[in-house]
Amino acid sequence: MCGTGALKRAGKEIASLGSFSSVHIITAPKVWKAVAKLVPSDLVANKSAIHLMSDAETHKDMRNVETLCRSLVRGGADRKSLVIAIGGGVTGDVAGFAAASYLRGVALVHVPTTLVSQVDSSIGGKTGVNLPDGKNLVGAFYPPRLILTDPAVLKSLPDREFRGGLAEVIKHAIIADEKMFGYIERNIGKILKRDAAALEYLIPRNAAIKAWVVSKDEKESGLREILNFGHTFAHALESTTKYQRFQHGEAVAWGMMAAALLAHEAKVCGAEYVSRIVALVRQIGPFPSWPSIQPDTLIDAMRSDKKTHHGKLRFVMSPRLGKAKTYDDVPLEAVRKVLRFAPQFVAKPELLEAAGRNG
Repeated sequence: MCGTGALKRAGKEIASLGSFSSVHIITAPKVWKAVAKLVPSDLVANKSAIHLMSDAETHKDMRNVETLCRSLVRGGADRKSLVIAIGGGVTGDVAGFAAASYLRGVALVHVPTTLVSQVDSSIGGKTGVNLPDGKNLVGAFYPPRLILTDPAVLKSLPDREFRGGLAEVIKHAIIADEKMFGYIERNIGKILKRDAAALEYLIPRNAAIKAWVVSKDEKESGLREILNFGHTFAHALESTTKYQRFQHGEAVAWGMMAAALLAHEAKVCGAEYVSRIVALVRQIGPFPSWPSIQPDTLIDAMRSDKKTHHGKLRFVMSPRLGKAKTYDDVPLEAVRKVLRFAPQFVAKPELLEAAGRNG
């Protein structure tokens, strides 16, 4: 369910799922402070049913899952209980994995409160946590019974998080919707100001794209890989900086620009297309700068990517707007070149213009 006021109708929507022995809300302290007033009182009558967790990327780990599961035990959760995850991507991933694992699975509802979770991470049933060796390496496919998406909760979202969420919106446009890409280019000023009409169009459209891709490939064995456009680079940037430098959307923004450059280097697309992607992504910045990490160190981190087969790196690239696929024959030297060149290419717009003239 998606629309302004959806959260206020949570009680009625959840009641339509059936009866539950108890309801357990999992959220982060700051999120709960911001959205508690929007949650129907009948869902929070029992204060012990609220379980607070850290939603920092550095705490997206097995220890957090264990802490939540033990809190559910103390709260009296049984197999007929319902878990409601209220928060962003980290909360959804960790709480979702806890719900999938606790008593071998209890009912789950997502209430995404960040842009990235509303348009991407809450949809599709993927849950999981990070290991020191890489991002999202432990998890489960566990679809929620219901997703309640309310654009109203984005009013309190910090600007940095909102801008990071726009990276996933742009990603969906690149891989699946040329028309939406043009809309974002024309309306980026309104979008950055959180114009209500723009969000009422973008959020349902992005959710529909994600849901369509997932419906065609639930277990990420083929088509669903296109949703990882930019993510091979992004996950390497996150893990090598110990999840402390970038928010996820910021890493994805860098990753998409790098993926566009790689596509040009691999002769998948022309320089003018690369310039268009980079020009739009730069507008949702600024982002933390590219770290001083050697290309081969980032490439080693990429080898933990879920798309890697038999140690061979595979990258999602876009030959033109609205299209994307996975390529497994990209020379490592091309990847190294992109990793060396990406920071200066993005920092100096005149290089974009030169690339467009020479493409």
